Amino acid sequence: MSSEATDDVRVELMRELKTAAQLQHAWTMQAWQDEPGLHPAAAMLLSDLHKHGETRLSELAKRRIVDLSVVSRQVAQLSAAGLVDRRPAPEDGRASLVSVSEKGQAELARWRVNYLRFMSEALGGWDDERVADLAGRLAEMNADLRRALGAEGVPMADAVQ
Repeated sequence: MSSEATDDVRVELMRELKTAAQLQHAWTMQAWQDEPGLHPAAAMLLSDLHKHGETRLSELAKRRIVDLSVVSRQVAQLSAAGLVDRRPAPEDGRASLVSVSEKGQAELARWRVNYLRFMSEALGGWDDERVADLAGRLAEMNADLRRALGAEGVPMADAVQ
């Protein structure tokens, strides 16, 4: 393959990934129309908390590669909705630790069912092997992209847990 063709393939890959992200965002926005007062990004943060467990806000911000103020606003939304619990950090009372509340666990389970229903409908013609192959290849690519960004130690948050 020529250098130009190789470049074109890489550019097309990024276009397709962008389109996939936009489509997932469109689904998320549709699904969240009935969730008053809670931004979809806050729900993704809740999923991150579920996967990684109780943590400081600063660690959440680092993991999500966003400013601490963004995470603070999202946690405030989740807290107001009763989806997270906060407690002072034992080693430093000024900092707080955040975890998914019992209500948050129930909401995550409900959101997961809806997400899986959507993915099953969308990828109905795909067998499990094909889905797993794509997921594995994307995970490899994401690891390489993180490395190129200098963020290889920073796992990205999950969309749905």
